[in-house]
Amino acid sequence: MDGGIFGMGFAEKRVMKRILLISLSFLLIAEISLAEVYKWVDENGVVHFTDDIIQVPEKYRPKAERIGLSEEKGESKIEGDPTAKKKEEPYRDRLGRGEEYWKGRVEEWRKKLIESQARLEVLRTKYNELTERFNDSKSTAERANLRRERDQVKNEMDQFRIQIDEAKNMIEKKIPEEAEIYKAKPEWVKQ
Repeated sequence: MDGGIFGMGFAEKRVMKRILLISLSFLLIAEISLAEVYKWVDENGVVHFTDDIIQVPEKYRPKAERIGLSEEKGESKIEGDPTAKKKEEPYRDRLGRGEEYWKGRVEEWRKKLIESQARLEVLRTKYNELTERFNDSKSTAERANLRRERDQVKNEMDQFRIQIDEAKNMIEKKIPEEAEIYKAKPEWVKQ
């Protein structure tokens, strides 16, 4: 019988349907294998998977693990073109921030540190001058005013010492710890 598909018997049509379904399954599996999948673990230890990073709750995104191939990588593997050049993109941390972000953060805190240290030195000089004037004064009223002014300067000095400690802590400890968490390169935050 040479009637094509219409001339086939019932058993032959079933075999053709199975072959078609198997072929479509292979195509679907090939397409799925080219997608990126994200894996994360919630606070209860439950492992989750999704193909959409937006479906990962924000608090788990920094620790979400990317699994699978991107379409670009998949295409070059399928094509098998060994001469295809990969685009060399600069390294980024887990949130996509680069060297300029991290160096900028360190520089911002370094400027705050320098400004606070300079302001502290100005206040220290003023405090010393007020102390000398206080010691030289014979007037009780003038000494009371100088004491109040000196105490105010001392309070300002204490505030700048706190700012200096905060800036040093950010530069030496907090920013490097944060960089490590987000997988930024250590040299980006070195002083």
